[in-house]
Amino acid sequence: MPTDRVILVTGVSGYWGSQLAVRLQSEPGYHIIGLDVVPPEGLRDLDFIPTDVRNPLLADLLTAEEVDTVCHLAFLDTTRPSDQAFDVNVVGTTRLLQACAQAGVRKVVLKSSTAVYGARPSNPAFLREDHALRGSRRYGYTRDMIEIEAFCQGFSHREPRLMLTILRFCSIIGPTVDTPLTRFLSEPLTPNLLGFDPLMQVIHEDDVVAALAHAVTHDAPGVFNVAAKEALPLSKIRGLAGKVPLPIFHPLAYWGVGVLGGTGLRLSHYVPLELDYIRYPWVGDLSRMETELGFQPHYTAEEALREFATQHRLGYYLTSSARQALAEQRLRDIIEQRQRARAQQTADAPAGEGEGSNE
Repeated sequence: MPTDRVILVTGVSGYWGSQLAVRLQSEPGYHIIGLDVVPPEGLRDLDFIPTDVRNPLLADLLTAEEVDTVCHLAFLDTTRPSDQAFDVNVVGTTRLLQACAQAGVRKVVLKSSTAVYGARPSNPAFLREDHALRGSRRYGYTRDMIEIEAFCQGFSHREPRLMLTILRFCSIIGPTVDTPLTRFLSEPLTPNLLGFDPLMQVIHEDDVVAALAHAVTHDAPGVFNVAAKEALPLSKIRGLAGKVPLPIFHPLAYWGVGVLGGTGLRLSHYVPLELDYIRYPWVGDLSRMETELGFQPHYTAEEALREFATQHRLGYYLTSSARQALAEQRLRDIIEQRQRARAQQTADAPAGEGEGSNE
């Protein structure tokens, strides 16, 4: 009997790690190992190992477990740059990749962001994956991802045997996830820089998990922008989310951000998105996602935003138990949808495919 392929998910106690582990556990032919410093909640039957990706014995662990693929999701998403976040995000990633190369791991999948391109007036209409990374270094997570991707470029040349897949996700939206965009659209009033209405991309939280699972189960080395197909003006994104714009003259907005930052107030509470990212375009080209990665998001941008708006309004009236019931129903629907898709694939397969020999 063939053995299951071993997939290790770092940061399994976090939002993305736990969602991906659940998704992969429903796939046949894989053994999922979760790795984090604290045990995950609500993940039944998961093979969990409590350790940090910076542990010097990580290569020995990967070798002993015969890990085939690592999906690295152990990141701190911080607004301001910090030494702690840099150590977890950048140092942790470099040590993990070195351990993977030493242990002979075949493939590593990393989650990144299209924010690494930066929002600039000189950006082309669509940013290809080979475009220079000029993202804002004032936002901690973006700065760390730029450092990580710079390391990955040199690492891929030094370790060509290790397949490296980097998924750059655009702004993530959904009813349960906490991201800069969901915080931006959760405020009663959203800043509107007068004279600017850039095109933006969004992607549904379920499609983020689906893309990560696809990259884990399908071999596609390289860097890929991942987003719903259509880009929308920020004004339409606000409208679909049911938000009222707060018009601000942009020099005043930048001055206000500087004042808030200087006083030590929580800048992320007032402006969850960097002002440049709601002023200038940063739209990723999706050609490689469609042709080379072979992935298509399930939700359109409008569908994702409408669902967010509906669930956000309901959130004011739902109890915690009702929210939990909705989350469980959503996951149940996803599992049933994937089961139907696999059954359809089996029914559409040519006769005799996958059957053993009668000899």
